[in-house]
Amino acid sequence: MTPPLRVWDRAVRALHWVLVGAVALSALGLVALFGVHQPAGYVALAAVAVRIVWGVAGTRYARFAQFVRGPRAAWRYARAVAAHREPRYLGHNPLGAWMVVALMACVAGLALTGWLYTTDAYWGDETVEGVHRALAWTLLGLVVAHVAGVIFTGLRHRENLVASMLHGDKRAPEGDDIA
Repeated sequence: MTPPLRVWDRAVRALHWVLVGAVALSALGLVALFGVHQPAGYVALAAVAVRIVWGVAGTRYARFAQFVRGPRAAWRYARAVAAHREPRYLGHNPLGAWMVVALMACVAGLALTGWLYTTDAYWGDETVEGVHRALAWTLLGLVVAHVAGVIFTGLRHRENLVASMLHGDKRAPEGDDIA
């Protein structure tokens, strides 16, 4: 049996779970835990900023250049999924890569509009509030799609992707797997 490979380094895993926690706390801060919404949003933004730096300077599977592909590659992969012929990726697959980008962009947009709403120039501005609210709902949709994609991909390739995001390891490539 081939030993598992370390795919997700500590920084990627820590930043992932910090972002999960910060987004969850920020949402909870709207209905309970009053006072945590804004600080949790700033923590989420900090996690995204550090992840962007790590996406340029980090380890192999952390680097955006390793996993972010163009729209044609994502479309090809989507067609392969529909045909039940998609390859397994050690890192992010092309659709998962675009989900990472979308989630980070949405969190950054939420943090920006949330901060703008606290400034004198935009306090009470309905447009900023509307954009912030729309981004929050978009983030919720993206999170649901992300979790569904993780479950779908994990079942399809018979691997526990949540566990790999906890310990960092994935099984070694077999046959037609893409490393």
